[in-house]
Amino acid sequence: MLQDQREVLSKFTSEQVAKMRALHVKNPKNPIFEKDSRYNFAIFDNKLKSIYSNLSLQNPNLYEDIYLKGNAIYFINELESRYFSAKYLVIEIEAPQNWHQSVYQKLLLYGSIIFIVLVIIGYFLSHILLQPMRNAITLLDRFIKDTTHELNTPINAILSNIEMIEQENIDEAFTKKIKRIKIASQTISNLYEDLTYLVLSHQTMSQDEVVDLKILIEERLEYFSALFESKKIMPSFQCHEETSLCIDRKKMTKLLDNILSNAIKYNKIGGIINIELSSNRIEITDSGRGIEPEKIEHMFERYTRFDTSVGGFGIGLSIVSFIAKEYGLHVKIDSHLGEGTTVSISW
Repeated sequence: MLQDQREVLSKFTSEQVAKMRALHVKNPKNPIFEKDSRYNFAIFDNKLKSIYSNLSLQNPNLYEDIYLKGNAIYFINELESRYFSAKYLVIEIEAPQNWHQSVYQKLLLYGSIIFIVLVIIGYFLSHILLQPMRNAITLLDRFIKDTTHELNTPINAILSNIEMIEQENIDEAFTKKIKRIKIASQTISNLYEDLTYLVLSHQTMSQDEVVDLKILIEERLEYFSALFESKKIMPSFQCHEETSLCIDRKKMTKLLDNILSNAIKYNKIGGIINIELSSNRIEITDSGRGIEPEKIEHMFERYTRFDTSVGGFGIGLSIVSFIAKEYGLHVKIDSHLGEGTTVSISW
């Protein structure tokens, strides 16, 4: 706004200098300065003493070039010719009305342009930076889809043959080898079930039924018995009240299996796993490594892993969260680093 008025003020300054020159020729000792309706003016000597002034401001800042104060604009010019011993000429005009609004409009316009440019730049930068991550996730999903089709037949063959071998009379050394094979096969089987669920869950209709949770938990503990034995983990199950849920049995099994699998995987040798069942809650507590509190909220994100010392894709808790949301279950994790983790499922 000040720069817009500079040309007008320069014109007024030239006119006033011309008037002072004419007045100096006509009456150099007792000049009578005429007022101009378009502006006010003042002249000062080299000691900054006022010679004449009809400004609304008593002491203008003579060290500025042009500035705004109150509702007036001041333009200061250092004179080349010293008429009436004057060194400085100050021109005062009234600031244009609504200049604030004009400034705000320009700020808003420029700000909006800058914001839009930054949004566009951010959009393209985010696409460029996130593209490798998207490609990696797409590649992993494609690998999962291709792999699941190839895993089912050999897994079933291994488990079936293990069950047949266990029925025969074999020595203790061979029994230990069979248990190791069974543990490995169950691990692969669990991974296969997780991958299949990720790939086909949207294509499979839920078959809800009344599921006795006490019986289901006991079945899953028996299923994981070989894994418990391999890490010398002592599981305990306390049923405070027999409870049933109307839920797809396979999905509830998958939910429990993933929590139990993590409790075993991240537990210490000779640790404990305690399961408590009440009328509206299942709590699974382990004595494992635990996790930092600030990381807990990210544990349900797919492919998220905070401990790479053990195997896995980081999809187990993502599946737990997906099933829980489908049936309105609430999953809460309470963990302390070096002490263990408690996973609560409530309804």
